[in-house]
Parts: sequence; structure tokens; C-alpha cells
Amino acid sequence: MKIRIVSLLASVAAGSVLASPAAAQHAGHSPAEPQQSAEAQADAKTKCEEEAERHRAMGHPVADGACEPAAQPEAAMDRSQMDHSTMDHGAMTAQDGHSGMTMPVDAARPQASPESHEGMDHGSMPQGKPAEGAMDHSQMNHGEMGQAEASSSMDHGQMDHSQMNHGETPSQDRQGMDHSAMQMGSDDDIPLLPPPPEAGSGPARAAVAIWGEEAMNEARRELVRETDGGMRFWFQGDRLEYRAREGKDGYLWDIQGYYGGDIDKFWFKSEGEGSFGEPIEGAEVQALWSRAIAPFFDFQAGVRQDLTGPERTHAVIGIQGIAPYQFEVDAAAFVSTKGDVTARFEGELDQRITQRLILQPRAEIALSAQDIPELGIGAGLDRIEAGLRLRYEFAREFAPYVGVSQEWRIGDSADFARAAGEDPSVTNYVVGVRFWF
Repeated sequence: MKIRIVSLLASVAAGSVLASPAAAQHAGHSPAEPQQSAEAQADAKTKCEEEAERHRAMGHPVADGACEPAAQPEAAMDRSQMDHSTMDHGAMTAQDGHSGMTMPVDAARPQASPESHEGMDHGSMPQGKPAEGAMDHSQMNHGEMGQAEASSSMDHGQMDHSQMNHGETPSQDRQGMDHSAMQMGSDDDIPLLPPPPEAGSGPARAAVAIWGEEAMNEARRELVRETDGGMRFWFQGDRLEYRAREGKDGYLWDIQGYYGGDIDKFWFKSEGEGSFGEPIEGAEVQALWSRAIAPFFDFQAGVRQDLTGPERTHAVIGIQGIAPYQFEVDAAAFVSTKGDVTARFEGELDQRITQRLILQPRAEIALSAQDIPELGIGAGLDRIEAGLRLRYEFAREFAPYVGVSQEWRIGDSADFARAAGEDPSVTNYVVGVRFWF
């Protein structure tokens, strides 16, 4: 009898233990209580419609009627007061009807904002009908979202990049290029090949058929003159000027020219000066052989003939050309038939103010190895002349000018000038013209 009573008590205890989890899970559920009030359903629908409008404004297609409440197969239970801490949700199915439950947010996880879907695990959501008051995203085309909107909410850390071909991006397309085949060398690497056969296939003098034999002969002669050192004539009036000064005004000429080729030329020069109403004070002419000894310098040798005063002829040796910084230089030494040795150095520089307005400083120095009383020349430094002329080139070949020139007789030459009643220092205000052809 006692054994039967103990067995009965053990069966009752086992049944109570097996029933306790289900009772604990559904404690507080009220099956008879209605799911939601009409006011709560209307409020949920309003919020759903606002959410739908916001997604439509973003360009997401939202089906009409997405916010209509879903049909409930059974009355929902109020699970807001349930203690879920002891419930095994992993064993619950998607059909357990928890859509109406209000579950507390896990404090350990970051809470997503109402406007964002971050933190939502869409992969574990049931594919059935959305819960009441929630939006149905199954009708939305999230693929049409803008790149900025999509990337802001996408978790790229969970993406599988193994299938993406990042090597085909435009910025890296050139990594496969073979730069070794590109020609990076200098012009020396370009081969010098003969002209193609077609270059000589035409007639030897094809231009004659167009321009005529006479015109082409003249063109060939001009080509020879310009390129093979042909003979040419050049003449320049460097200074042709009127000189206003104290006492009687004066004049001066300084001309030169040549005839010849690029290497050898016949060069002639002449200069002189005087006062109006009086005999010419000094005049000379030179005939020189000139030979190029450098790209900008000629060596010159020849004779000089004085045209006034005691008759004298001089042997001449000198150089003429353009020094660095565009200084025009003319230096010569003279030995007369009387054995007198003299020298003269001239230099000038064209300073362009504009393309046509040019300022030219000029200097000249005369030296003598001995006194020449009949010519009023003293030994040593004989004379210095410095001037400044401003010219305007109406054409390159023609340019009038104005300027000032100062002359000094030095040493014994100054004494000879005073003895003759002359001023050893003279200032000249000049007006003249410079030309060439």
C-alpha cells in the first residue's frame, strides 16, 4: 500500500516539473484580452504611412496598402509583461505569433536610430507577412538607392570581397602595361635612313614647269650668293653730323663699307672734320684687306692716306668686330712714311630703349709714340672723345639722331693746341643722320 502511494506522489511531482517551463514562459499572457485597441492600431498605421512617404521621397517603390493591418489567424497575446530572460528563443519557430510583443532593447548592443536600419539582421528576419505597424520592405527596390545613401548604411565589413575583381578599376588598368617598349631615348636613338625611292621619282627640275627657266635661274643665283660666301657690297654712313659749339660751328663725317664675301673683303673707311668757313682741319681715307679670323672679328691690313696738312701715307694693321655684350670695336695702329707710330681705339654700344629708339654711347682714344709738332700731336695720350647720341630708326637703313660730344686734348697735345690759339677742351652739340645700304 505504501509503495503504491509513493509511486502516485512521484508521478504527480514529475508532471508538475514538466509543466513548469511552459507555465513560466506564458505567465502573464491573457488569451481572452484583445490584441490592440482601435486607437493603437490607427496610431501604428499613421506612423507606417509616414515611414512609407519618407521612403517614397527617397525614391524607394512602396506598394500601396503596405500599411494595412495583416489578418490575424488568432488573437494575439499581451506579452509586454512577460519575463523573457528564461525563455529559449532559439527553439521558437517563426509561427509562434510574437509579432505583437514589446521586447526590451538589449543594453549591451548600440541602439539604432529610428531613421536608420543599422544593426538590423535582415538575413534572420522571417519572410512571411510583416507585423502589424511595420513596413513591408519586400516591395522596395533597394538596388535603386543612390550610392551615397546606400553606402552610408551598408556594412562593408560583412561583404565578401573575394569575388570582386578590383584589378579592373580604371585607376589601376595601366599596371599591366609594358613600359619597356616605349621609346624614351634621345634624338640620337632615331636612325638616319636614306630618303624613300619616291623622293627622286619626279623630274629633276620640276619647278621650271611652274615658274619658268628664267625665274628659276635667278633664284639659283640668289641662293648661291646667300649661302656660299658670294660677293656683296655694303656701305654705311656712321656719322654725318652738324656740330654746334662755342665759336664757329663745325661738321664731321665718318663713313665705311666693304665689298667681298664672308671671309675676305675689301674694306674702305674715311673720316674728317672742320669748321664752316675754314679749310678742312683733318681728313683721311683707308683701303684695307679684311679677313675673318673669328665669327665676329676681322683682321685688317692696308694703307691710310692723309688728305690735309703735311702729306703722309701710313701702313695700317688692326682688328674690327663685335666684342661680348655687343660692343662694336675698331682698333688700329699706324706707321707713317716719316716713321711716326700712332694708334686709335674706338668703341660704341647700341642700347635699345624701344625697337626703334636707340641710345648709343661712344668713345675714342688716340695715342702717339712720339711728338709730331707739325700735326699738333704730343707723345703718349693724345686725345679723348666721349659722346652720347640718341637716334630713331624710321627704317633700319635710315636713322636721324641728336647728341652731345666732348673732346679733350691731353698732355703735350694740349700745349700744342694752346700755342695755336685753340681750346684743348671743346663741347659739341650734334645733329646728324646715320644710314646704310
